[in-house]
Amino acid sequence: MAGSGQYLAKRMPEQSVAARRQAVEPAPAEALKPVAVPRSPLPQWYEALSRSLGPQHWWPAETPLEVIVGAILTQSTAWVNVERAIANLRDAGMLSPRALRDVPFAKLARLVKPSGYFRQKARKLKAFVRFLYERYDGSLEKMFATPTERLREELLEVHGIGPETADSMLLYAGGHPVFVVDSYTKRVLMRHGLVGEKAGYEEMRALFENHIARDARLYNEFHALLVQVGKNWCRPREARCDRCPLREFLKAGQPRMERRSVQMSKRRSVQGSKSGRVARRKSERRKKGTQ
Repeated sequence: MAGSGQYLAKRMPEQSVAARRQAVEPAPAEALKPVAVPRSPLPQWYEALSRSLGPQHWWPAETPLEVIVGAILTQSTAWVNVERAIANLRDAGMLSPRALRDVPFAKLARLVKPSGYFRQKARKLKAFVRFLYERYDGSLEKMFATPTERLREELLEVHGIGPETADSMLLYAGGHPVFVVDSYTKRVLMRHGLVGEKAGYEEMRALFENHIARDARLYNEFHALLVQVGKNWCRPREARCDRCPLREFLKAGQPRMERRSVQMSKRRSVQGSKSGRVARRKSERRKKGTQ
């Protein structure tokens, strides 16, 4: 796929501003060329991942509002739990701005309970809908017609919406060209030496946006591909670099994480067993002292 310079992204629903603003079509060849720093490996990462994994068809939602709701509910939980909560909302007829505005808080909290932290998330949903009505008369069309930087600043002022959530809304629901950074992305960047452990969200976002052409379809697909790398190969404790589609981009002399991960796992196991033995001995001494 990368050889032909083409990729696919999730087709946005007709009511989305993004659907009218951008048709899903082959990306221009220049979209895969670095903009600021020619030596950046990021365009080559995209080509390698596209060739290996194919199109990802993100975001898993039916409407822009579902994307927004999902972006809020997915905080601190697995997506499978979000799907259950969204199914509850759909079955109850709650997936419209007006319905979310008018539903009693207690009922909304009960519906989103599968996503965890349900009272907090119900408040966040209410806060977003209140913002939508106060600023844009309840219209997602009007909201997403706002210039990207201005809308991003406004979203970040809403209770419960941080940078990753705001950027997910902008990119996946509105088709705005902002790159979404998550824990998967940071882990991959760190292990390839592109950022340090203390790198902040904005630094990592700028890394992509300054090195890759501003194209929402490209950002959509690239982020989805990196999520697959983080889930399947670049795992927190068990990185599988020797099988990863990005293995060729590890720096010369850079240790393979798989070997180190195995060694670390063994070390943790040994430490755990030692701690267990020490705890048992202390417990036995206490028992003897009380007898």
